Amino acid sequence: MTKSITFRTAKEQDLPRIVAMLSDDVLGRQRERNEHPLPESYLKAFHAITTDPNNELIIACIKNDIIGVMQITFTPYITHQGGWRATIEGVRTDASTRNKGVGTELIHWAIKRAEERKCHLVQLTTDKQRPDALRFYEKLGFKATHEGLKLKL
Repeated sequence: MTKSITFRTAKEQDLPRIVAMLSDDVLGRQRERNEHPLPESYLKAFHAITTDPNNELIIACIKNDIIGVMQITFTPYITHQGGWRATIEGVRTDASTRNKGVGTELIHWAIKRAEERKCHLVQLTTDKQRPDALRFYEKLGFKATHEGLKLKL
């Protein structure tokens, strides 16, 4: 299945499908609004992401079907001698393609993209309520080296 996956930058017309994937799990249903029409906040975020050269919203497709999504943010740091990091966020795959290698292909694509951008580190977070996701990222070589903290505003 994964041999026919292509990747491209998301387009505005992809937003309903992206939000549907983001809302298709227990945590996503609590925080996303998969409605028609979509709330304006999604469109504003999409435009902020797509007009920022250090953000990319990437979708995975088989033919014309969107089967995965992720956002990559590239951030310069003073630490590590002024190096750049890539942060992967919002990784989701369509329920029908889970456990078939799509997530692995998404992450491998993101790592290659980070290398193209000369990043020295790729980082990501996963909710502690998603132990399967944590195991998935660890199988791909990610290590839990830091304790992450968040403050909800």
